[in-house]
Amino acid sequence: MKKEFEKELEKSEQLEELLYDFTFVGDPQLSPDGTYVVYVKKVINEEKEYTSNLVLVNRDTGIEHDWTALGGEKKDRSPRWSPDGKTIAFVSDRSGEDQIWLISTDGGEARKLTDMKSGVSAPVWKPDGTSLLILSKNKKEEEKGEGRKPLVVTDLQYKSDGVGFLDGDHLQVVRIDVSSGGEKIKWLTDAPFNHSSPSWSPDGQSIAYVRSRNEDAEQGSYMRSDLFVQRLEEGNVEPEQLNSEGGSFDTPKWSPDGKKLSFIGHFFLHQGATLNKVWTVDVDKREFTCLTDIADLECSDVLISDMHWGGASPGAEWNENGTEVYFLASEKGNTSIYCANVNCTVRQITGGDRHFYAFHYIPKTNEAAVAVSDPVNIGDISTLSFHDDRVNEERISQSNDEVLQRLELSSPESFTYTGKDGLEIQGWIMRPTGFKDEQRYPLILEIHGGPHMMYGNSFMHEFQLLASKGYVVLYTNPRGSQGYGQEFVNGCRGDYGGGDYEDLMAGVDALLKSYSFIDEDRLYVTGGSYGGFMTNWIVGKTDRFKAAVTQRSISNWQSFYGVSDIGYFFTKWEVGSDLDENPDKLWHHSPLKYVDQIQTPLLILHSEHDYRCPIEQGEQLYIALKHRGKDTMFVRFPDSDHNLSRSGHPELRVERLKHLVNWFDQRGGRDSTNTGE
Repeated sequence: MKKEFEKELEKSEQLEELLYDFTFVGDPQLSPDGTYVVYVKKVINEEKEYTSNLVLVNRDTGIEHDWTALGGEKKDRSPRWSPDGKTIAFVSDRSGEDQIWLISTDGGEARKLTDMKSGVSAPVWKPDGTSLLILSKNKKEEEKGEGRKPLVVTDLQYKSDGVGFLDGDHLQVVRIDVSSGGEKIKWLTDAPFNHSSPSWSPDGQSIAYVRSRNEDAEQGSYMRSDLFVQRLEEGNVEPEQLNSEGGSFDTPKWSPDGKKLSFIGHFFLHQGATLNKVWTVDVDKREFTCLTDIADLECSDVLISDMHWGGASPGAEWNENGTEVYFLASEKGNTSIYCANVNCTVRQITGGDRHFYAFHYIPKTNEAAVAVSDPVNIGDISTLSFHDDRVNEERISQSNDEVLQRLELSSPESFTYTGKDGLEIQGWIMRPTGFKDEQRYPLILEIHGGPHMMYGNSFMHEFQLLASKGYVVLYTNPRGSQGYGQEFVNGCRGDYGGGDYEDLMAGVDALLKSYSFIDEDRLYVTGGSYGGFMTNWIVGKTDRFKAAVTQRSISNWQSFYGVSDIGYFFTKWEVGSDLDENPDKLWHHSPLKYVDQIQTPLLILHSEHDYRCPIEQGEQLYIALKHRGKDTMFVRFPDSDHNLSRSGHPELRVERLKHLVNWFDQRGGRDSTNTGE
């Protein structure tokens, strides 16, 4: 069986490998006067490795230049303009570790500014342009000795997906003097916590930042954080914590008068299913105001795509007079730009069925640079000019026009249907490319992860690939998804496999009732993370699907509690219990409990270094199925974490897609006997 499968894999059409031809763009930054835009362009080189460089666009002439050279395996990223617009600071690994480099907007070679042994990230210019804030780890000197040493663990949170085992060092805020060529360095923080989102006050006398709350590890520290302000006077000045109640905060931004901070966050009213809101806080009075309280809106980008990235979160950007803030928010399958004023009214600024996945606003010119995608466009850079009654939009990059012209793409059709208890659910259907009315087609149900994320109007390579192979693709946002208000996103907590399962099955039923071209004898299902859990759950509850592929999945909540980097609190937050309180509830919601009922052929895809949904979850399920003689196969991806499908090694991303398609193809997916041909 294995040899036959490998032969079929080799014969697979090469549409999966179009990934190598795509260009990924993001993190656009407008110059202070609005004349130029710099953004990051990432491609896959001939060695099938990611590489990225900076691209500079003159808005007056439309001329685009590769401002840093594209080549090798180096990655240039995080460009940031100096206040006078004459210099761009950026992060690059061209010397080995990530360091800050500077390049003039007049041209010339980039010059290295920092030489931090643990690398750097997140450059932020001081308003007068004399120095930068960065994040770095003040690594301890390693003890010298011979032989191997064990990892000694004393903390509850000792590993993190995408990072690995934590080394005990923490990200600190560091000030780098630019005029000294980076020789003058001052560590502004030294607390044993990770620091992020540093921001200068307008007068350059204070900074704000977010600090993790490690002491509350049992309550989910990877999401919990506090908001701090620190005065930069001579001597050691203690940082001031602005919040008294614990929450999750991100990206503080100073108001033009330096009296307030805007930020994105929440206070865990619904644990991890709480909507992010836009807030301000009076720095002196410690008064918090929620600007979006009246809007049942998720104030961040939670729209899923496997093709692009946006860089750092933009937060809530103040206008020039400090009366409004602009931010990204997700609603009904779209991520758009919204505006909230200090009187707590909210309005949507950009429209259309699109995904704004990066955003940088300049108050002086009232303009923004954005990265935008939709279901048939991978992603490009545009500029926006805001006026009282309109927004002028101009596209300034054509990153994938040539490759997209070679393809026949499927445009999704949005629809709504009734889920459990009469709840309205939004979904999308993609017809196969080359669709013919008289033909009958197989259908694949795709289930997103999270579960508190959202499918919608963004480019998905995987979906387009499946449509090109002759499959109808169905994807929906069942209860628990973002984009439909607080009650909806909270709707699956404590009931995993209940109403959410019924919502998904209702979506399949709705399509079968409405579209005669779907072959009800050739239904397939796949999903990753929570979507992998749900795939496992579905095949243990029904035999209606002819084959299934579960990816980075969860099979046993009892063991997940102890092996996942978030398991010790996620099980209580989402499933509704933990090992101490009610272990039987964890087992009741575990797909492994129902393994005897699984008759559907199941392919298990999992990454070796996945610490979010560790590979033992896939191992347990595979052995249980194989021991019972079920039709199953286990594919393990080396050197990969939970984000394989989005940012994993290009060759392994392609291999994942080939296995996905071939599992369905071999189990009747492209069998023409029932197609009407």
